[in-house]
Amino acid sequence: MSRLRVVGPGRAGGSLALALERAGWDVLPPLGRHDDLGPAAVGTDLLVVATPDAAVAEVSAAIEPQPLTTVAHLSGSLGLAPLAGHPRRAVLHPLVALPDPDRGSERLVGAWFGLAADGDALAAEAVASLRGRVVHIAEGDWPRYHAAAVIASNHLVALLGQVERVASGVGAPVEAFLDLARGSLADVAELGPAAALTGPVRRGDTATVERHLAALPDAERAAYEALAREAARLCP
Repeated sequence: MSRLRVVGPGRAGGSLALALERAGWDVLPPLGRHDDLGPAAVGTDLLVVATPDAAVAEVSAAIEPQPLTTVAHLSGSLGLAPLAGHPRRAVLHPLVALPDPDRGSERLVGAWFGLAADGDALAAEAVASLRGRVVHIAEGDWPRYHAAAVIASNHLVALLGQVERVASGVGAPVEAFLDLARGSLADVAELGPAAALTGPVRRGDTATVERHLAALPDAERAAYEALAREAARLCP
């Protein structure tokens, strides 16, 4: 049985610990900011640093290296460099939103994970325990990979925030548009972005686009115009 310890028992670390515990791993008590981190890697197979990105290198440096312990972090933008000094290193980045440990642990089962191409194999074993899928990222590609993740998650949420603002101006709740959004995501999954695109930009209906822009509040036009240009890039 593999043994896990998490440093930083927040949403991400707590989600991973709970998911792997349910998958049969032996999960040791987590460590927080006020604990002695020196011996954190002793007696465990996988030590996961689940702190904010800015603290990963500092926390990693405070941990005494152990020859048989893999030290990993959950950041999608940093790569292996912040774990320098540890003989076995890995990145274990879950490509899912983790709002809290209960929901997060469920979402991790079957999820995609970004792993360092040159990272330790124990990270892949952890993903296999969760029946997950892996994308291997080269060391220099982490910022671009993470940018794609932010666009897919955070920017999508921001876009739906704009839907809520624009729709509220005519008395329509955001819930009325969520099935439309879900259908579009399903079409992208089945057909790909270019084939899934519908609407006035795809049809070349510039008159409708102009009516939209005239109807929108000033604060909403720049985002609409930017995304209309992105839609046009998908058109044949």
